Amino acid sequence: MNPQHSFFLTPIDDPDAYARVGPRCVVVFTLAAFICLIPNAPISAQPVVQPGAPGEVSRDLSAEQAIAIANTSYTKSDVRFMQNMIPHHRQALAMAALAPVRTNSLNILEIAGRIDASQDDEIAFMTQWLEQRGEDSERPMSQLEHHAMRGMATAEQMQALTGASGVAFDRQFLTLMIAHHEGAIEMVDDLMEQPGSAYDPVLFEFTNDVTKDQSKEIELMHEILLSLSEDPRAGLAAGFDDAGEAIWNLRKIIALPKPAGFYDPANPAELPPERFLKKTIAEDGEDHTESALSNGARHAPLGPMGEHHSEADGAMSDAALPTSANDYDLATPVSGGNARENADASADKDDYEDSKPDPRSPMLSFSNTDIAFRDDVMVAGSYHGFNVYQLGDDGHPDLTASVVCPGGQGDVSIFDDLLIMSVEETRGRVDCGLEGVTDEISEDRFRGLRIFDISDLTRPKQVGAVQTCRGSHTHSVVSGPDADGKLIVYNSGISRVRDEEELPGCFDESPGDDRTALFRIDVIEIPVDNPAASRIIDSPTVFADPETGALAGLWRGGDHGEDTQETSRTDECHDITVFPSLNLAAGACSGNGILFDITDPRAPERIDAVSDSGFAYWHSATFNNDGNKVLFTDEWGGGTRPRCRTYDPLTWGADAIYDIVDGKLVFRSHFKMPAPQGETENCVAHNGSIIPVPGRDIFVQAWYQGGLSIIDFTDSANPIEIAYFDRGPIDDTDLVTGGYWSTYWYQGRIYGTEIIRGIDVFALVPSEHISANEIAAAEMANQGGLFNPQQQFPVTWPPEPTVSLAYLDQWLRAHPDRHQTLEALYETLHAADTILKNKGQDAALAASLADWANATELSTATALQESLRAISRRVSVGPPTRLISQSAPQEN
Repeated sequence: MNPQHSFFLTPIDDPDAYARVGPRCVVVFTLAAFICLIPNAPISAQPVVQPGAPGEVSRDLSAEQAIAIANTSYTKSDVRFMQNMIPHHRQALAMAALAPVRTNSLNILEIAGRIDASQDDEIAFMTQWLEQRGEDSERPMSQLEHHAMRGMATAEQMQALTGASGVAFDRQFLTLMIAHHEGAIEMVDDLMEQPGSAYDPVLFEFTNDVTKDQSKEIELMHEILLSLSEDPRAGLAAGFDDAGEAIWNLRKIIALPKPAGFYDPANPAELPPERFLKKTIAEDGEDHTESALSNGARHAPLGPMGEHHSEADGAMSDAALPTSANDYDLATPVSGGNARENADASADKDDYEDSKPDPRSPMLSFSNTDIAFRDDVMVAGSYHGFNVYQLGDDGHPDLTASVVCPGGQGDVSIFDDLLIMSVEETRGRVDCGLEGVTDEISEDRFRGLRIFDISDLTRPKQVGAVQTCRGSHTHSVVSGPDADGKLIVYNSGISRVRDEEELPGCFDESPGDDRTALFRIDVIEIPVDNPAASRIIDSPTVFADPETGALAGLWRGGDHGEDTQETSRTDECHDITVFPSLNLAAGACSGNGILFDITDPRAPERIDAVSDSGFAYWHSATFNNDGNKVLFTDEWGGGTRPRCRTYDPLTWGADAIYDIVDGKLVFRSHFKMPAPQGETENCVAHNGSIIPVPGRDIFVQAWYQGGLSIIDFTDSANPIEIAYFDRGPIDDTDLVTGGYWSTYWYQGRIYGTEIIRGIDVFALVPSEHISANEIAAAEMANQGGLFNPQQQFPVTWPPEPTVSLAYLDQWLRAHPDRHQTLEALYETLHAADTILKNKGQDAALAASLADWANATELSTATALQESLRAISRRVSVGPPTRLISQSAPQEN
């Protein structure tokens, strides 16, 4: 207090003066008020009252009773946490103590030293904390309780660690210690969920330190473990267009960058804004970036042709910017260059260097998404619209048109001259405008299915639109056109329910209100000749309990027990893959995998549902070609998080493979990409398709920034990886959501949409896992000239010798001792191939093939036998006759 603004009081020694003030009051004057201090008097003469329960009489309390509150400074949960954490820490010390005589790694020794020092100190703290509160620091613990604690290594694991040395010890030590640290963090999380826990500020600070310190050590140990991996995909160099690459049993045909108008030239890698924004420094040295951001500063806009306009060049003002697709052509010519060609040039422009920073986060604004094919046409969806390509030699895509129509997610399907596109985001506009929608309720907003006429590939035209309550994340073309000329499409919306004022009939979740838009899919009818009349014809509650009718009839959300995944509630389907010829559909529906009967496509019927304790979010589903297996994927982390690190479980964010047995889904195995990825690589299972190798079940799988894998799941209980491609992360500092959204096989090539970089095309190459004949047979497969995500048709193969040779390679791979015996069959098939290519016929050769088809040693190779018979019929002059061998009896 400032002396100039206070009064100095002196003791009142004069009794008369005391009397003038009052017998029981000492007055203290301050600048603002005076206080009357009454010595030896109660603070209040009024009673202290404690109300009773409802209906009970209140009672008076003394001052002493009023402050006799219960001791809530710590709880039983706090005590149990500390008592359990002590032996948990001791095991970490035991592991760390093994390091000095078992490793030559300075990194491991440093980690072990840190753990030894920090956890020993923490044990002392926890012991003291318990003893000060009169609690036992050494609680008797059963063996079962000991091993049930989160992250604790088993006795067998500790024994194996003790017996290891060198790199083997390093890997085991890091793997066990990461799991141990994660267990400690989970114990903290468990404590925080208990009512009244960690109220003690000292304990609260300790739990924060455990989480912070052990999280940091987990990241450090992950990097060390990553460096120990022998997989070429581990630790690839980062870069937008110069990242390190690892490829095995594949040939990369082309890496095609994004077209102009579908990336930000100033930031093609979509780095976080603070990484590329140019700070504006005034002459006084102050940084005005923040104020520039708050004032809505922006990059100069892209023009309708994709070129970059600068303010210095007299760029269009906001008023002159195109506000809808009607202000300029939707189709963008190809001449604007591409992301990699323009990135450096744009960055070097003086006008860009002088431009103001853009506050917009680039995440997903221009992201590539799904792809669809028809004949030699490929359409690649995007959050920004879609791009149309025509496939040339060796599968090379040539850009035909770019269509700007923002709204995400942009998944696409094709039927004849109609293109269907999913739109989910609230920024989507009916008119494909670029300015978005800012009003909470707006007739301009579009969320649902758009329908385009692509009969002129250079100028697609929007001809229909179906608004839905939750938008459209994905969709499935189920059937049609029927006799009425109508397609049936299933729509899966997973976003928030829009307001009923904006779209009548849309209701969010309310207890007891069965009108909710949750727990449903949409069945949409599209008249092929009049897409403008497309409409929702039903929104069936496919997750309902068949007995009670409760809408939430499947997984209710939450974990499945100790050390299991938190699985989303089943109130939506992310993907529904249909197999119309089998009247089946497989739904990846947030909390469950579901098998549907779609005999009546307008009324899908759930026939089975399964759950998986390692799945966070059931994302996609793919049948094998025979339709007796389903491969489901789990999008743990939503696709934007690193989930393929050294310490991430191989059953989380993985594929789950099921056989279909008597109409039921029967679990067989999990598969996850085995190569560890870094902290800046979003990685989890995403979209893929069957590779049509006759006689085998082979799948190409996208893993976002984990690259792509070719998986053989012919033996559904033992899937194996037989080829892969991977790039390093987009950036080595920040996690930028990127990598493969989808990887699909079409007409002999694998096409992958890279979210940030563009489109890649690959071909399989022969290896010990797949032969040249098998690859050639896959390239011959008849896919019907159509491929849509979430729609499958049975693939067929022509009666060609190459197909028989593929079956023969498979049979000999399983029976390598028979190769010499069947050498003659190889020669016969090569001879048949030559004859057929020359449009010839040969009765003797036909008879030989028929003999081989009936050979006893091939009796178990039924597909090979059928193939040989088909070729025999093709090369025969008439009905094939048997060759008369020297050992066979001859007729006179």
